[in-house]
Amino acid sequence: MRIPLTTLQAELQRVLDKKGFTPERAALCAQLFSETDQDGVYSHGLNRFPRFMQYIQKGYVVPAAEPQSENKHGSFERWNGNQGPGNLNAYAAMNHAVALAKAGGIGGVALRNTNHWMRGGTYGWLAADAGCVAFCFTNTIPNMPPWGGKTPAIGNNPFVMAVPRTNGQHVVLDMAMSQYSYGKLYKYSQASKKLPVPGGYDAAGNLTQDPAAIEQTERALPVGFWKGSGLSILLDLALGVLAGGRTTADLKELGDEYGVSQTFICLDVTQFQDAAFTDEIIQKTLSFIKSSTPVSPDESILYPGENTWRTRQENIRLGIPVDPQIWQQVQAM
Repeated sequence: MRIPLTTLQAELQRVLDKKGFTPERAALCAQLFSETDQDGVYSHGLNRFPRFMQYIQKGYVVPAAEPQSENKHGSFERWNGNQGPGNLNAYAAMNHAVALAKAGGIGGVALRNTNHWMRGGTYGWLAADAGCVAFCFTNTIPNMPPWGGKTPAIGNNPFVMAVPRTNGQHVVLDMAMSQYSYGKLYKYSQASKKLPVPGGYDAAGNLTQDPAAIEQTERALPVGFWKGSGLSILLDLALGVLAGGRTTADLKELGDEYGVSQTFICLDVTQFQDAAFTDEIIQKTLSFIKSSTPVSPDESILYPGENTWRTRQENIRLGIPVDPQIWQQVQAM
């Protein structure tokens, strides 16, 4: 089932209008959810919207709350998210990091006491559209064992990096520290499909390609084994120090995923060189990468963000794919 982007956005905005959002914030929040689906990250768009409503109902997400700057040192600021909607808080923080970078070459915002940012790649694309190289990362509840452990004690702490191109086809990496994000595991599980490669452990302690078994054990495999585990730990510690907020250990005590910490860093490369020079560097590198012989003649080598761009163009042309049951559930709200 496919529907126009405007239809999806209008329906989400209708629901948000009833939940205490101002018209402007409801429109932006609905836009961010809808554009997530437009770019093909369905696990964090419409499909996650009902859970977002549950978090509002539980008081984890405060619709009217806006982030506030608490400290500023040079081009770096520390904000309190006040438990506002995570995508609105993250959007504001990244936009401010961009503004700081435009003013001084580099800018950063560390955000504490915020909520799930939904699709992290959104903020990488946002910064790249402004001509900035960007880094942003968040922590999560403990949902992955550290290397050598059997029980969850670290988060899969997503990390985003973006490099801009003048044609809009930016190079954007949006990844969790687990081999597969839990959104991806859910997608495969709902489709009754096996993972392409092992993504975690089953109840017997064996590596498995069964997504449902991994969801049950919460023994997701860190990307790069001990390297992904170590990177997750360092990202979490950096967030705690920079934002002065909760780490994954603190989130465990809350019993649910809210009040997380995030950081957004931007560098305005236009202050060092013109866009044509940047494009030349990127194009040469991407062309070299694509010169590698594919493992399968039926597959092509993609750079990070390339498939997102392709999916966006397809969904603009054909409409947004939606799950009919979830669509009906939202329409009934």
